[in-house]
Amino acid sequence: MIDLTDKNFDQEVLKAAMPVFVDFWAPWCGPCQMAGPVIEELVREYQDRIEAGKLNVDENPKTAQEYRVMSIPTVIIFKEGKAVKKQIGFPGKEGYRKLIEEVLNE
Repeated sequence: MIDLTDKNFDQEVLKAAMPVFVDFWAPWCGPCQMAGPVIEELVREYQDRIEAGKLNVDENPKTAQEYRVMSIPTVIIFKEGKAVKKQIGFPGKEGYRKLIEEVLNE
């Protein structure tokens, strides 16, 4: 899981060869704490097909604002430098799996 920041976002996400699952979160967010381990589990499961990173919205407001992240947790999957799927809230493991599969099967 890549620790994303306003500074490395372009390089790590927009220029990535594989789709990138980005978790927009904050340490004080309860649902974000529940989502974290689930996301890490899915990332291991799909490790050869997607990359993943976490962006702390408190420490990196520029990127969060740019992608209109108004509430957290929010995940956005980027493919070929573009945001292609967005999920607000914590849909559970199967909800995240569905998003990943949709992107991988496009």
